[in-house]
Amino acid sequence: MFIGEYTHSIDAKKRLALPSKVRSELGERVVVTRGLDRCLFVYPIKTWETLAEKLGSMPIGEGGTRSFVRLLLAGAFDTEVDSQGRILIPESLKSYAGLSKDVIVVGLWNRLEVWDEQSWKGYQKAAEENSERIAEELGKIGAY
Repeated sequence: MFIGEYTHSIDAKKRLALPSKVRSELGERVVVTRGLDRCLFVYPIKTWETLAEKLGSMPIGEGGTRSFVRLLLAGAFDTEVDSQGRILIPESLKSYAGLSKDVIVVGLWNRLEVWDEQSWKGYQKAAEENSERIAEELGKIGAY
């Protein structure tokens, strides 16, 4: 389980040191892919395999489904976690998420998200301003 918020940096070689608290749970290989809201998703390889299987079996007849599957699968990058707990962020994914040097790594249960620091602050502020409405909507479906 991944939780928490961590401030990190991407170095000149496009490497990101993952939070030490989550490294053992991530394992030696991860998949980095385009996420929603212009962030990156980082999955442990086993979690990714389960998700990719579900995505690959979705019906391709609907445009929205095809687009979502393409977003996640076509942008996916399988990478090793080096001995210092770093992963390589490919330029295409770095550009997609608008990542600069300073990033925020967010733990969200079965994945990590990597956000540009300023984008995260803006997203977080908007979510906080709408938290009451969001809680009410979640309550309607029994999730909160």
